[in-house]
Amino acid sequence: MASPDAAGPACGRWIPAVIALLDDINSRVALFDINVEKCYIDAMIEHNIEIDTGEGSMGVFIVHPEAADNKAAKFPVVLFLMDAPGKRPLLHQMARTIAEQGYYVMLPHLYYRATTGFELDFTSKESMTRMTELMRGIGNKMVARDAAVLFAYADADNIADAAQVGCVGYCMSGPFALWIAAEHANRVRAAASFYGVRLHTEADDSPHTRFGEITGEIYVGCAEHDDYVPLDMVDRCETAMAESGVSGRLERYWGKHHGFAFNDRPAYDVVADQRHWDVLLDLFDRNLHSSGTP
Repeated sequence: MASPDAAGPACGRWIPAVIALLDDINSRVALFDINVEKCYIDAMIEHNIEIDTGEGSMGVFIVHPEAADNKAAKFPVVLFLMDAPGKRPLLHQMARTIAEQGYYVMLPHLYYRATTGFELDFTSKESMTRMTELMRGIGNKMVARDAAVLFAYADADNIADAAQVGCVGYCMSGPFALWIAAEHANRVRAAASFYGVRLHTEADDSPHTRFGEITGEIYVGCAEHDDYVPLDMVDRCETAMAESGVSGRLERYWGKHHGFAFNDRPAYDVVADQRHWDVLLDLFDRNLHSSGTP
């Protein structure tokens, strides 16, 4: 076979471009290259609803498999908590990926007390400033109240099993997931935080103060390079986990940066993202699917 150089200078120019394109495609589709044998177990049902929390109207994206008429099983509930850039199409697609494994996934708009919608424009300084304002307006206790409302809604849906709950948060919402696991320990069987901030602080609502109340299994994934979560905080969080006796573990993603699991962020890393999916789905499967997929 002739070499690329032998094919002429035109070929030599376009081959690197094709290779770069394929690499880019691979990096974007790898997010969904997981547990293929479990995916698409049923048609997906999606809802965009508004729930009155008593503090405002919270928009929620819900996605779950279609239950067959002869199925008595319910789908365990998963709370998918948005990161600071907001509830956006990427998160909707990630919620679908989880739902395809046999879950009733709820993705709430957590900034609802201040605005009906927000999606960060990564190129805008004004948008970044607005995001900072919004994220400072919510905290662990607020989101735990929101979770209670979401669970009540799921309780009323005959295909949702809100007694078997998983919770996952990223960045801003990492500590929310851990706090919810303690606040709603009677429901939450598994919770995960990926590059979650404020894991171990002096504040009275620091999530580490409640590790001992968590009865489910937790997973804390931290980036080595994270301006919001220095490795000293990671070490203190891991020590607090060990001292509390909580079931779970902390993992450091060496060489990775804050935001590695979202492909709309500059720090996106396809290998770390795949690891994140493998760990998350295994955590939920072991704790929420006691006898396999419903």
